[in-house]
Parts: sequence; C-alpha cells; structure tokens
Amino acid sequence: MDIARTALAILSLIPATSALANATEYPLSMMNCGREIHVSSAPERTVTIGQSATEILYALGVEDRVVGTSVWFNPVLPKFRDINANIERIADNDPSFEAVVNKKPELVAAQYEWHVGPTGSVATRDQFHDLGIATYIMPADCDTKNNATGSDGTRTAAFSTDSIYKGIHELATIFDVQQAGKALVDDLESREKKAISTARSLNLPDDVSAVFWFSSPDGSSDPYVAGRLGAPGYMMDKLGIRNVIQSDEEWPTVGWESIAQADPDIIVVARMDRRRYAADSLEAKLDFLHNDPVASQMSAVQHDRIIEMDAHAMSATMRTIFGLETLADALSSLSFAQ
Repeated sequence: MDIARTALAILSLIPATSALANATEYPLSMMNCGREIHVSSAPERTVTIGQSATEILYALGVEDRVVGTSVWFNPVLPKFRDINANIERIADNDPSFEAVVNKKPELVAAQYEWHVGPTGSVATRDQFHDLGIATYIMPADCDTKNNATGSDGTRTAAFSTDSIYKGIHELATIFDVQQAGKALVDDLESREKKAISTARSLNLPDDVSAVFWFSSPDGSSDPYVAGRLGAPGYMMDKLGIRNVIQSDEEWPTVGWESIAQADPDIIVVARMDRRRYAADSLEAKLDFLHNDPVASQMSAVQHDRIIEMDAHAMSATMRTIFGLETLADALSSLSFAQ
C-alpha cells in the first residue's frame, strides 16, 4: 500500500468532527464513485457538469473558482443569481468535451456519472485524467446505485441524504473550506428535520399514495416516473406516503393505464426550464392530466391534489431537501376527504 492509500485509510478512522477542524493537506487523495482521485492543490479553475455541483460550490463560497457551468434544469437559486450571471454557462444541457477542456479546468465536478463515467456522454474520466484534469462525481449519483443499467441507473438500496452531505463535505475538503461545508450541512439537516416534523404533525390518513412525474418523450409515450428508492422515494418515505411505483429503477417508464389503476392520491409534477422532451413543460403536463381520458379520471386530478415541484429537487441533490419542504407544505393544504 502506498503512502497516499495509507493516509487515506488512517483518515477514515478519524472522527468527522476532528477531520473537519483540520485544513486540507495536499496532495489530496480520496475515493470517489469507485475511483481514486488526486488533487494537488485547491482548484483555481473548475467546470461543473450539473446544477447540483454548481450550486453546492456557490454555497461553499468558492464561486470565484468556477469558470464554466452546464446542465441546468431550473433557474439558479435566487441568492446565487448575481453570482451565476457572471459565470459562463457553457451549455444548458450536455456540453461537448472540447467546450469543457477549452476552459482549462483543474477540476471537473459532475452531478451524474452518465455525463462523466465509463461511457460518459461528455467524456470518460480517463479522457479528462489523461489531460491532467481531476474529476469528481457527486456521491448521491453512485452511492447505492448501479449506473451500468442505463442513463438513469438503478438503485441498489434506498437513497439517503447522507450521500448529499458526504458530497458537500468532500467538495469542502477539496477546496479547503471545511467550515463552510459544515455550516451548509448543519443548515440542510435542520431544514430536513423541520420538514419531516411538519408533515408528521398533520396526521395524514393511512396509506396516502403518490406518483412523481418527471417528464415524457411525447404526449403518447409512457411517462418517466420516480422509482421507489430514489430521491422522491426518500421524500415519500420520510413523510409517510406510499409510492405507487415499486420499481428500483431511478426513472422507469410506466403506462398511464397502470398508474390510473393504482390511482395515487397525489401527483407531483416536475417544473423545469429544460426542453429536451415534449412533457418537460409544466403546462404540457397539466394539460395532459386534465384532458387525457384516462389520466383525468384519477382521484388526484379530480380532487385537485397536484403538486408542482422543481425538477432539480426530484434528483438526488441539495435541493431534495427543498423538495421535502415543498411536499410537506403542500400536504397541509390538501383535502383527502372523498
């Protein structure tokens, strides 16, 4: 075992509170999504591929080291609007490998492994590493998840917000801003606990059910809905709601006839700026639900129990906590009387 691996093994035994109190020692090595990565110093130039990594770096206060962003679902969080306006958006969706490399990054921070992974749609990790560019993938997309099954992957165990907090702490360590990372995690944990407490105090009827609809390729296609083990599954589990979709896939396609037969009490629909598919539009989703002869007969539509949520909150990201808050607040205004 070399010195770096030995140091990494020793660090894993140190209590988190002690590790956070220490400044980062470079060169830094850590395991990330099955790969050991090496960072020689705090990155001065970073490109983000995915809104999750972007907003976390802004929240950590290292926006001056972000030289390009890409892959956006929703507008940036309001408190980062001015910051984001001064940083180049390389692409709304997937950037090209050349566009990323041309920004001369020392680090590429990605939200999804399918963007930067074994068969990365942007590039593989090896392609970046061959150019001396370190890569970091948010653990929420690979911990308890098998991404070899397709672009959205399959969960091997239930998503936990621990993987989000892990990503924040690790990025804070890479940039040597551990205290900022701790403050961010403390705030998110507090919001998480409060949202759960709020929902649990509502005394919802037994067996309230829901489906989360992300998008659909077109009006006649089966929708992409949330599997039971991803971020929406976490929200439902924490708030005492049953997911009518029992697949372990992150976003399986399920026919409306099957969804209507399950007749969920609540439908949560994604709101996004992205326009890759026809049903990315919130208006298109709502129009379909109210006018399709099958979907319009579901209890959630008939009784106006449709909740709008930022698409980015439906992914395993920092905003999942905000989605939990959205869902908890909405539950307090819904009627389940038949």
